[in-house]
Amino acid sequence: ECNIDIRDVNSITHTEFIEEYAYAKPVILRGLTDNTVRAVILLCIRSNLLREYAEKMVRLSTANTHSYRKVDVRFEEFVKFLLTPQPKDILGSDTLYFFGDNNFTEWHSLFEEYKAPPFSLPLMHPAYSFGIAGPGTGVPFHWHGPGYSEVIYGRKRWFLYPPDEAPEFHPNHTTLSWVSLSYPNLELHQRPLECTIRPGEVLYFPDRWWHATLNLDTSVFISTFLG
Repeated sequence: ECNIDIRDVNSITHTEFIEEYAYAKPVILRGLTDNTVRAVILLCIRSNLLREYAEKMVRLSTANTHSYRKVDVRFEEFVKFLLTPQPKDILGSDTLYFFGDNNFTEWHSLFEEYKAPPFSLPLMHPAYSFGIAGPGTGVPFHWHGPGYSEVIYGRKRWFLYPPDEAPEFHPNHTTLSWVSLSYPNLELHQRPLECTIRPGEVLYFPDRWWHATLNLDTSVFISTFLG
């Protein structure tokens, strides 16, 4: 199921994006970038990432809404031992997630190849985050400024609520737990906006929208935060 607007890049202009979506509601844009045919997709293949970054240190965060704990590990250790399917009963504070906290000097070659979404917001500048996550992992509901999320490999399920409709959730329960235990009991009017994002698609979300994610596969993704 997908109840978020999907627009092909050839069917929407920058002006229409600003008027219809930038400050109002999420939208999925197809064909907005060509990262699935650029060098960035080759750089994100598991073997190439390990060859380039195996000995580099990466900073992992716990997947809970508040009080993130940070852990530094070798990238090879993360890929071989921590990039695993998520158990349903694990707490967010016990789940380590590689997203953000990137060393832009060490990861420069990857970000240099990435083509960011071209629809900008007035007076805002982009900041990029690179992440890799195992199936069943994700971040629970939270909010921040506007931004884009693009999947390079895999599939990522998104759940979103407007700023004035905060969802009911436990800040230390994972998205997988919420989807398994809470989501099936929601009344129709309580259901979120939701959709699965695949390579070649970019999700845009406005300022202060609540959102949670669930990786359906081992996923590689890049987000562009606007601020």
